[in-house]
Amino acid sequence: MKRVLTGIKPTSDNLHIGNYFASIKQIIDFQEIGEYETFMFLANMHSLTAIHDGNFIKENSLSAIKTYLACGINPDKTYIYNPALISAHAELNWVLSCITNVGFMKRMHAYKDALAKDKEEKTTVGTFCYPILMASDILLYDVDYVPVGKDQKQHVEYARDIAGKFNNLFGDTFKLPQAKIVENLATITGIDGRKMSKSYNNYIGLFDENNLLLKKVKSIPTMSLGVNEPKNPDECNVYNILKLFLNFEEDKKIRDGYIQGGLSFKEIKEFLYEKIINFTNPIKEKKENISDEEVQKILKNGNSKVENIANDKIKDIYKKVGFVF
Repeated sequence: MKRVLTGIKPTSDNLHIGNYFASIKQIIDFQEIGEYETFMFLANMHSLTAIHDGNFIKENSLSAIKTYLACGINPDKTYIYNPALISAHAELNWVLSCITNVGFMKRMHAYKDALAKDKEEKTTVGTFCYPILMASDILLYDVDYVPVGKDQKQHVEYARDIAGKFNNLFGDTFKLPQAKIVENLATITGIDGRKMSKSYNNYIGLFDENNLLLKKVKSIPTMSLGVNEPKNPDECNVYNILKLFLNFEEDKKIRDGYIQGGLSFKEIKEFLYEKIINFTNPIKEKKENISDEEVQKILKNGNSKVENIANDKIKDIYKKVGFVF
């Protein structure tokens, strides 16, 4: 059975709809097919690269798992687990760090960004080595597909390259994962037209209050065209967010309204707001009813299941590199 894996950093207690559609929804779709083993991990080890507040990471970690569950990740169908409590992740991270060259790591987007902003001296070693930890998370479970957005594709490519180097050095060990990018979800547009991101403050949060959602929707810039003038929907920020929530028939009707004219931006913004609250309100309610104790129980159960897979893999790796004899 093929395996699919992804995870989200708990850097906030409010994930945005980009996180949902690019990552969470894909795992839900795979888990419902029933032909894949699905893995949804808590990327809390990754958050330590930038956040140095233990209580903050703890609370956001609990919130992230509650979000997974509220959105529809089923712990009976998907492994939900905390890699920080599975030592094989850190062990493999070290092994892969020892075969990965600095020159290779300098190609990383985050490092190049730090150089461009003259922030190299303030960049942590953990941030520099982030792709190796991500590779460890992926390769440890011999996964076939990793659902990601377009901007995260490089991490999967790094994992493939590092796996290939290890295989060449020590023999066939790791499966080479493939990035799973849904074309129309490759880049989720924010309210300002750029990629949706917390760092740009252009996101629509799953747990934004309704009045804040309305304010954000109203703030989306639109074209300077009259109601009856034809418009290109693909050039409209409102439509590029709205289409995430539309079925085929709704999408066709909306696109026709743009192209033929007669559809006002006020009307389309009201429709977008309605779609967002109808989608997010049930998730908010479900999350409120999930206790910390339930989360701990699910993580304990998920950890016990995947730990066996991880330990078997690290034993094989340790034998090949000569740690076990």
